[in-house]
Amino acid sequence: MRKLFWTILGLGLCSGLATARADTFQLTDGQSVSGDIVLFNDAGITLRMADDSYTNLVWPKFSQSTLKQLAQNPKIKPLAEPFLETPPSAKSENVPVQEVARLQLPPKQSLLVALLSSSVGFVALLLIYAANVYAGYEIALLRARPVGLVMGVAAVLPVLGPIIFLSLPIRQETEAAAAQPPAAPHVLTVPGAAAPVAESVAAGGIHISSAAGPRAAAHPDVQVFQRGQYMFNRRFFETKFSGFFATIRRPAERDLVLVVKTARAQLMVQRITRIASNEAHFEVVQGAARQEIMVPFADIQEIQLKHKDA
Repeated sequence: MRKLFWTILGLGLCSGLATARADTFQLTDGQSVSGDIVLFNDAGITLRMADDSYTNLVWPKFSQSTLKQLAQNPKIKPLAEPFLETPPSAKSENVPVQEVARLQLPPKQSLLVALLSSSVGFVALLLIYAANVYAGYEIALLRARPVGLVMGVAAVLPVLGPIIFLSLPIRQETEAAAAQPPAAPHVLTVPGAAAPVAESVAAGGIHISSAAGPRAAAHPDVQVFQRGQYMFNRRFFETKFSGFFATIRRPAERDLVLVVKTARAQLMVQRITRIASNEAHFEVVQGAARQEIMVPFADIQEIQLKHKDA
């Protein structure tokens, strides 16, 4: 009985000592946990509680004071240090300020002077000026104006000159002079002549012609433009056939027609009413009626410029 008593007493003292050695750990949520450290690794610590149960606590759950306490153990220190917050370093009140080299800002000047002061700006202005003069050439063809006059005005008044001529309507010759009947010729009798001679007074002087009548003027040669040799696009029509855009054409072009040949038809074009980037609209005479026909540039195979009676 005596041995059994001392055995039970020893076990109770050991249990009391184990409970007395149990550590208390503060958690981040304000709670505390008491127990003995059984296992520790990268994930956390395993504690044995007073009731012989086990619990696992990860490192982020421990408060900073507990982590500092655990870091005092050389074996646990490498695992707890990464979770310790580093206190902010004390800032020095006297911070030396060093002077730095600063870029000098260019002097304020106008845009034109700034462009002329650099080589890149000068080349850009030169290109713009050349494009302005070339625009005068294109506008002269489009508006049926003298090319030299429009290009000269564009050279003297850049941008403004081309805008002025572009806003003007297409130049049209009045039909009053064409509709006015010619003056009756004066018939003179020339000795030895086989037939009377007619004398007509024109604006350029006196012309004497035979009464047999003037020789019929020859028609101009037919100009042929075939696909492959020319690229049919908007620029082609505006450059080659600028006179066909006018409602009333000049006398020199009044009797000319365009013969547009496509894969399906051949059109006798009197006027170009509209033109787009991929197609043209032609005014075609069919019998006594006039109608507008749209023809894509891709369908045009050949274009002929000729006299209407040729």
